[in-house]
Amino acid sequence: MHRELHDSDQKTMSADPYKRLLPRVIGPHGEPLTESDLPPPDTERWVIRRKAQVVAAVRGGLISLDEACRRYRLSVEEFLSWQRAIDAHGLPGLRTTRIQHYREDADPAADNDDYNTAYA
Repeated sequence: MHRELHDSDQKTMSADPYKRLLPRVIGPHGEPLTESDLPPPDTERWVIRRKAQVVAAVRGGLISLDEACRRYRLSVEEFLSWQRAIDAHGLPGLRTTRIQHYREDADPAADNDDYNTAYA
């Protein structure tokens, strides 16, 4: 992959040659995103901003998909659902909770049968 060097890259290269090896990743709101900006590994409340940061970090090469799933105890499928939600609906698409996501995939008639059987 070819990358164009900018003036800031030239300064970074002369000041610290290792910094140029780190990918330049842009966060969900256009801000530079670094590993220190990512949610903590023990995150339990996944608000839109945190999900979007993790997706941007993986897409930008800041962390790998495997690392994101391990760090945040996510299944690959859950991470991919966040990515699909962003692609389809932008950041507002991340408002969907896991329960809502699973309900969309379920057969509505089956849900009614279970309810009727359990409470008949």
